[in-house]
Amino acid sequence: METWELVARELIRETIVRYAHLADRGRIDELVALFTEDATLEAGERPPARGRAAIRDFLVGTAERLATATARPLLRHHVSNVLVAVEEREAASAESYFLAVTERGPDHWGRYRDRLVARDGRWLFHHRRARADGYAAASAFRP
Repeated sequence: METWELVARELIRETIVRYAHLADRGRIDELVALFTEDATLEAGERPPARGRAAIRDFLVGTAERLATATARPLLRHHVSNVLVAVEEREAASAESYFLAVTERGPDHWGRYRDRLVARDGRWLFHHRRARADGYAAASAFRP
């Protein structure tokens, strides 16, 4: 493995982790900046959000749902088992598991499947697909 690929893998992991931290802190504009202008975000059975404006609207709506469904809008994403495949210097894919916890405990869990591209020294999501494998009985996010 060459040095550039090791650097790419670390930067991709940084993007995935940064997503979780920014989402948990409600820093929507910084979160949206992790996506390319023409990115797609798929979450569960909802229609895909295409482009940064639609992704922002989706994330704001999700934050509002959490705020109205819980006494304290606490959310913590735990991301693990990150598997990165660097296909070329500017294109990669990644898969990882997530567990989302609210003030009530584990809320929902599942997998991310990502396509990322390199832009100006950063790796950005071009396509992020989040699929829940399960939900707690009182999940704020149960469909």
